[in-house]
Amino acid sequence: MNALPTLEPSTEEACCTPAGQPALGADEAKQKSLVFKALADPNRLRLLSMVKAESSGESCVCDLTASLDLGQPTVSHHLKILVDSGLLHREKRGTWAYYSLVPGALDDVAGLLTTL
Repeated sequence: MNALPTLEPSTEEACCTPAGQPALGADEAKQKSLVFKALADPNRLRLLSMVKAESSGESCVCDLTASLDLGQPTVSHHLKILVDSGLLHREKRGTWAYYSLVPGALDDVAGLLTTL
């Protein structure tokens, strides 16, 4: 019966130098992933483009709901995700909520890919 060779720890130096700290910290990566997750849904992309296209710079949730052929709770859910990701700003006026782009948010999104 053949005995298995005994493996000894290597005394040689490591084959490569550790890369060091990642360019993105854990918290920053988590925040940036929220933006990508928000943009990954076709309905949220449509909502974002509708708000951006509005000449007044803001859209009422009532107008967004009718255009998407989705129920108001579903549209509100998608809008909440866009607000939580930092892409849209929400302002409550009476019973309606108005949404506008966060200044510089889309430029920040474009910059995310170039900084990785």
